[in-house]
Amino acid sequence: MRTIQAYRFALDLNRGQERVVLAHAGAARVAHNWALAKVKAVMDQRSAERSYGVPEELLTPSLSWSLAGLRKAWNQAKGEAAPWWTEVSKEAFNTGLDALARGLKNWADFRKGTRAGRPVGFPRFKSRRRSTPSVRFTTGAIRVEPDRKHVVLPRLGRLKLHESARKLARRVDNGTARIMSATVRRDGGRWHVSFTVEVQRAERTPARPQVTVGVDVGITYLAVLSTGETVDNPRHLVAAQQRMRSLGRALSRKTGPDRRTGRRASKRWERAAARLGRAHARVANLRRDGLHKLTSRLATEYGSVVVEHLNVAGMVANRRLARHIADAGFAEIRRQLAYKTNWNGGRLLVADRWYPSSKTCSGCGAVRTKLPLSERTYHCQTCGLILDRDLNAARNLAALAAELDTAGSGPVAGRGADRKTPPAGLAAVKRQPGTTLVGQTGTVPPQGRTTKRVPTQAR
Repeated sequence: MRTIQAYRFALDLNRGQERVVLAHAGAARVAHNWALAKVKAVMDQRSAERSYGVPEELLTPSLSWSLAGLRKAWNQAKGEAAPWWTEVSKEAFNTGLDALARGLKNWADFRKGTRAGRPVGFPRFKSRRRSTPSVRFTTGAIRVEPDRKHVVLPRLGRLKLHESARKLARRVDNGTARIMSATVRRDGGRWHVSFTVEVQRAERTPARPQVTVGVDVGITYLAVLSTGETVDNPRHLVAAQQRMRSLGRALSRKTGPDRRTGRRASKRWERAAARLGRAHARVANLRRDGLHKLTSRLATEYGSVVVEHLNVAGMVANRRLARHIADAGFAEIRRQLAYKTNWNGGRLLVADRWYPSSKTCSGCGAVRTKLPLSERTYHCQTCGLILDRDLNAARNLAALAAELDTAGSGPVAGRGADRKTPPAGLAAVKRQPGTTLVGQTGTVPPQGRTTKRVPTQAR
């Protein structure tokens, strides 16, 4: 199985190397801002000409928004826009132009209605102080040295790694991986290099291929499995909150930048800001490490993993729980499970957003009308089942996988059934069978096992 995979390593750069990398990142920002200014000028000029009644054939020629078109315009003007262009690699300018081309395409597709997801705004200019330094190399000498502690990049030369790159080097030496590009980026005060690699992965089988596990994510426990296992929520952000507040107060007492007067930040402010940035980066790294360990264990052990399609954007609207929900990383768990189950020969099943996994009794299938968040134990009034709320939801999710057919997609509740449980009690049964696509909200009826309940399968 061929797939695209990223390998990310920390770098140990000296002062000279850091200046060169920053110069390349600055060149990418200059090319991006120049091309964006050119695009805006042409758009404004054509809009003004239309307001004066100029015919379409006589308007100022439009500028192509593709990468090739932007690169052609930049090559014609780089002598005046950047007289120092020979001092950096051409890949630096290509990085900024490529980011702008993708941003313009996403904005245009959203305006035309061909792009789903959140609203996409028009690209903005990149600030030297606020943007994240980054440069991407796609051509030239990109390799890992035989000692596996150094990498070679175009114009940057030989860079020392903070950790060994043996995992990537072994695949490259065996011919099962091909490096396609390398991106150097600064995150949390530390430089990293990320290799985009085409990998030939061996076919794998989970340790328990016939076992299905339901995963109910939450705040009290990060995950509750249908097997009864609970995964504690480490709450990294809460643990670091006191230190972050102290660093934030120390930063506020320093002389920071002022865009209105043009005042530059003091050296003490920059050092305090760096300390606060490293604290945030540490929390992010701890969270990422824990989620990777959890999802890798689930993907390698179970043949089928069932999760819920949670409305995370709507959940964070609750100001009392927003910080804890964001710290848990619900969406990241599902994202990682999507590709890790594919790598390990398993499958990920995503239950419909409106499926009442917490309200449904895992014993008899009855559905409760209301179940507030404060009620942590599920009490079934029909069969008398008393069970932990999260464990009950996880068992309901695991039961959904049994109704899939051999093709991987089973019957889905028909259109017309109520999405939410009404206050009067159970909802009406479905009117007709139908199908639903992955990522779309279905209409799973809330009457438990009285009708068929089928999740959607992530692809």
